[in-house]
Amino acid sequence: MIVEGGAEKATRREWVGLLILSIACLIYSMDLSVLFLAMPAIVADLDPSATQLLWINDIYGFMVAGFLVTMGTLGDRIGRRKVLLIGAFFFGAASIFAAFANTASMLIVARALLGIAGATIAPSTLSLVVNLFRDESERNRAISIWGTAFALGGLIGPLIGGVLLQYFHWGSVFLINVPIMAALLASAPFLLPEYKDDNAGRLDLLSVALSLLAVLPIVYGFKKMAAEGFEPLQLLPVVFGIAIGVVFVQRQKVLEHPMIDLALFRIPAFTASLMVNLAGVFFIFGIFLFQNLFLQLVIGLTPLEAALWSIPSSLVFTVMSFQAWRVTNRLGPVRTVLLGLMVNALGTGLMSIAAYHSSLVGVLGASMVMGLGFVPVILTTTGLIVGTAPPERAGSASAISETSAEFGGALGVAVLGSLGTVFYRFGMQDADLSGLSSADRGSVTSALGTALEVARSTGNEAAPWLDLARDSYAGGFALCCALATGTLLLLAAIAARVYARTELDESRIGGH
Repeated sequence: MIVEGGAEKATRREWVGLLILSIACLIYSMDLSVLFLAMPAIVADLDPSATQLLWINDIYGFMVAGFLVTMGTLGDRIGRRKVLLIGAFFFGAASIFAAFANTASMLIVARALLGIAGATIAPSTLSLVVNLFRDESERNRAISIWGTAFALGGLIGPLIGGVLLQYFHWGSVFLINVPIMAALLASAPFLLPEYKDDNAGRLDLLSVALSLLAVLPIVYGFKKMAAEGFEPLQLLPVVFGIAIGVVFVQRQKVLEHPMIDLALFRIPAFTASLMVNLAGVFFIFGIFLFQNLFLQLVIGLTPLEAALWSIPSSLVFTVMSFQAWRVTNRLGPVRTVLLGLMVNALGTGLMSIAAYHSSLVGVLGASMVMGLGFVPVILTTTGLIVGTAPPERAGSASAISETSAEFGGALGVAVLGSLGTVFYRFGMQDADLSGLSSADRGSVTSALGTALEVARSTGNEAAPWLDLARDSYAGGFALCCALATGTLLLLAAIAARVYARTELDESRIGGH
């Protein structure tokens, strides 16, 4: 990040603008996790199939990931504030649509529209923050506040959702977006100046289409495998998506203004930091999906009780978001990342043991340990991603970092959710479901949420197969956490070797 010496200090107007941008970013990030506690209520109300249930959870994050670079590029061309305001309007409108959806299909469409609108918010808010603050120290503080808002959104989503679900219809978790977007629309024209790049190239619509055609078929294939069991034909959309991805990469190599600057991936420290960042978000979002459903479906807590029990771990994440820069300043960025990965791996290992034994205290304690390791890793690798790129490519590196985080979160929910579903289905193969209709048997063996609903509606709440269903869900949770532990330790070893061979300019990376 190049900042002119002697830049003027920000005024109250810029700091108020930062507040508005951070709240908007928090809301958009919150929508990645706000449904974690609402899923049982949605299952009871809309009766989605197992595949529809996964799409309700995941489509928002994948549409965000698919359109993030596109919307960032569009902002450079027509104006970042303009794109932000257009996105805020449609985000509010889509939130109302989602709140009053009366079928699973309608909710999936609404969540998809929310994702497209949400993709305008992250790149627009970050670029506007950078433009608002000309002084280097103030800019670093502002970006830290923005990043904290993004991180907190994923954490307080379940908490706010739990409170609302205790007293209101599940649609209320979407309606809270509306006043925030209205405030953004009302204040942005007065607080935020307009910025655009007059020398930016044209938006390559073919690249936009290719990026979506690469991501969505792969996700669809994995979801079908998880929901229906593996069949060879389900590999077709996966192979198609990979092939389109190859075409997308080849096109970026020949474009004068590519959507993604592929040259950055030839920098080892950049690629290593990006992979660590993506894996961290991947596992934290996937495990939090399991954790919040575990508290309700296995332990038997109400949404509000689950939210209240999650407060201690949320506080750890919050405190670490504000204090992580102290760790980075004391240890340096590389040691912070490596130590954070090992602490995070310890947390996921403890979570695996606690989930296997269905321990409430164990799960919540493990979540706190994960927070201690996760937050410094994510904030520091974000700095490494931008800091290891050449200064003239810092903007492109920032866009790739944001896309990685969004895609990692959505991918974690989808892949780990699908893996958990596969384990659940495997565990229920030998369940004695005699006395249930064929439709109810299908519901019981597809997901724990639908199994609990069948037990309630048929008066089988003391049936032996219900205990097996809970144990199968807990086993899938434990398996995913064990996978996270091994992957994070492997990443720590790989990252240590890569960083050891790279000279890092820590003046461009330092703490927030």
